[in-house]
Amino acid sequence: MGQSSPPPPPPPPSLLVVLLLLSSTALLCESRLSLDYYSKTCPSFSKIMQETITNKQITSPTTAAGTLRLLFHDCLPNGCDGSVLISSTAFNKAERDADINLSLPGDAFDLIVRAKTALELSCPNTVSCADILAVAARDLVTMLGGPYYDVYLGRKDSKFSQASSIEGNLPKPNMDMSQIFNLFAARGFTIQEMVALSGAHTIGFSHCKEFSSNIGNDTHYNPRFAQALKQACSDYPKNPTLSVFNDIMTPNKFDNLYFQNLPKGLGILESDHGLYNDPRTQPFVELYAKDQNKFFQDFARAMQKLSVYGIKTGRKGEIRRRCDAVN
Repeated sequence: MGQSSPPPPPPPPSLLVVLLLLSSTALLCESRLSLDYYSKTCPSFSKIMQETITNKQITSPTTAAGTLRLLFHDCLPNGCDGSVLISSTAFNKAERDADINLSLPGDAFDLIVRAKTALELSCPNTVSCADILAVAARDLVTMLGGPYYDVYLGRKDSKFSQASSIEGNLPKPNMDMSQIFNLFAARGFTIQEMVALSGAHTIGFSHCKEFSSNIGNDTHYNPRFAQALKQACSDYPKNPTLSVFNDIMTPNKFDNLYFQNLPKGLGILESDHGLYNDPRTQPFVELYAKDQNKFFQDFARAMQKLSVYGIKTGRKGEIRRRCDAVN
């Protein structure tokens, strides 16, 4: 009976360490975001984004606020994965057709389509719709005088989008403050970060249907302001597109006047008044009202954190060829 050959000796410990390092590095590389993610694969990325954003904002000044809102509505429910950009089909009702998303402005969607079209011509199948949205929101905030913050790139796009996933995962104007706190806390945000992010209301507008029923019942409104809102929204049952600027003082400038307005009863939404009248958030409202630099600093940090919330990387996502449809 022949003697079997002895088993091969185990690899030396140093080789095991190298193999483990290589495998973990491969996993890290697959999921790592970076500031220069497209430097080799799409060198014209920043230039194309800047040109597209500037042209769109000049022709449609409400684009900035709309794009910032679109980013919030994409990121908070299921992570920053471009799923809100997908259109519904005969077989699937997508996120953008959930009731709370029906008022998302067309200019924001149009901006993303324009940027994606230009990028596909220059660098096909390379740049994700999720990255386009994150950069567009940051650049538009900066264009209106707000803070610059780094946007790390390398997100992948979601492969699906379902309207049913939205309910309860976005703040509504009639939510009480504890509900809104819990929604943000579940995503790892502090109360102060939530207040800082609420400062996005310094630009943009709210539709009359979101607050008209509160005007007569909410004693936190400045009386003359309440009367003006009633007049501005008197026809909203016939014209549901009627809206009012969130910051009536400087609606097209990113500043801290939104916070200065709240103690004066010049907030639009019930949640705006709640920020000032809740003892958990009032100190932060007062801080940001008197110190714009502090608001900018905290807003930038919170936006950077939001923009990487729940991202998809590696094989968990894809690069969509069109932002409104899965591949």
